[in-house]
Amino acid sequence: MKPKYQVIIEDIKSKILSGDYIVGEQIPTEFTLQETYNVSRHTVRKAILELSNEGFLRSEKGSGTYVSNQFRSSGGTTKKKIIGVITTYISDYIFPSIIRGIERRLNEDNYSLLLASTNNDVEQEKKALEMMLSFGVDGLIVEPTKSNLYNPNIAYYLSFKEQDIPFIMINAYYEELDAPFLCLDDVKSSYLATNELISKGHKQIGLISKTDDLQGKYRMKGYIKALGDAKLRFQQEQVFSYNTETKPDLSNDLKKFLNENRDVLSAIVCYNDEVGLEVLNVCRQLEIQVPDKLSIIGQDNSYIAQNANVKLTTLTHPQEQMGRDAADWIIKKLQGKKDLPKETLYEPLLIEGETVKKVENH
Repeated sequence: MKPKYQVIIEDIKSKILSGDYIVGEQIPTEFTLQETYNVSRHTVRKAILELSNEGFLRSEKGSGTYVSNQFRSSGGTTKKKIIGVITTYISDYIFPSIIRGIERRLNEDNYSLLLASTNNDVEQEKKALEMMLSFGVDGLIVEPTKSNLYNPNIAYYLSFKEQDIPFIMINAYYEELDAPFLCLDDVKSSYLATNELISKGHKQIGLISKTDDLQGKYRMKGYIKALGDAKLRFQQEQVFSYNTETKPDLSNDLKKFLNENRDVLSAIVCYNDEVGLEVLNVCRQLEIQVPDKLSIIGQDNSYIAQNANVKLTTLTHPQEQMGRDAADWIIKKLQGKKDLPKETLYEPLLIEGETVKKVENH
C-alpha cells in the first residue's frame, strides 16, 4: 500500500499534467487538501514539499501554493531534442520494425528516443503520457491504446496541444481527437484479402476480428464491403470476435469456432498474421487440412509470418517505413515546416503464400 503523501503527489501530478490544474493556478489550501485526502497537515506539507522540489509547485509565503512549469526543464541540460514514442507493445509482432524505423530517422538528425509501452491498457497509457509530459519531450509518436473505444486519457493529448508539443498517431487514431496520423488502409487490406478468396471460388468466408482496436473495425468493414460487392451474404455466425482481455483464451475459443464451422467455412480472413498462425495451429490440432479444407489469409506481412514453417498468404504493412515517416513528420514539425499531411494511408499489397487454394464450384 502506498504512503498517503505519495497518493497526494500522484494525484496532483495527474491533475497538472492533464490540464486540470494549469500553470500559475493556485491549488487548494492545505486545509482543503487535508479534508480531501483525509490526512494530517504534516502529510499534506510533505507532499507539497516533494512536488515543489520536482518543479510541479511553487509556494509563495503568505499567498499560497501555485502550479509551476519548472518540471519541464528538469529532464536535463542537454540540447539534444527528445522524441517520446508510446506503442501498445514493444517486442512483439510488427512493433520492433516500426521502432527501428523511428530510431534510424531520429538518429540522422541527432534526436533521442524515449520509449514506453501500454500493453493496450488505458491505465498504462495514462502513466506513459504522464511520464512523457513530466520529462518534457519535444514531440510524441503514439500508437493509440484500444483505439476503437472511448479513451479516458484525451485530456493528456489536449495538454500536449496546449503546450504546442507536436504529436502524431500511427496504426490507428482516436476518432474523437483531431490529430494527424499514419495508417495502413485497413479497409482496403481486408477487402483485398476477402476478394482474393472470392476470386479463388470461396463463398463461405469467415472473419476473425479484434473489437477494441480501430484496425479491427476497419478490417471488418473491408470484409463486409468485399462480400457485398460479390453479392455474397454477410453472416454474423461466421464472424469470430475477440479483444485484448479475451486474447489469452484465443486458442481455445478458436478451437470451438472452427469445430462448429468445419463443414461450413472454406476460408477465413484473419485480423492479422499472429491470428492467422494461431488458426493454422488450431487446424493442425483439429486435423483440418490447410489449404485443402480451409484457406487462411493473414494481414501485415509480419516477421513471424515470414519465418513460419508454412508460408502464410498475407497483405503488406509499411512497418519500418511508417516508423521512419512518423519520425520525419515530427522532425519537420519541430523545424517549423508548414502544410505537413494530416492523414497518410499506405496501400496494402497481397503476398501469395501456401495457405490459399482455389476451389471448384459446381
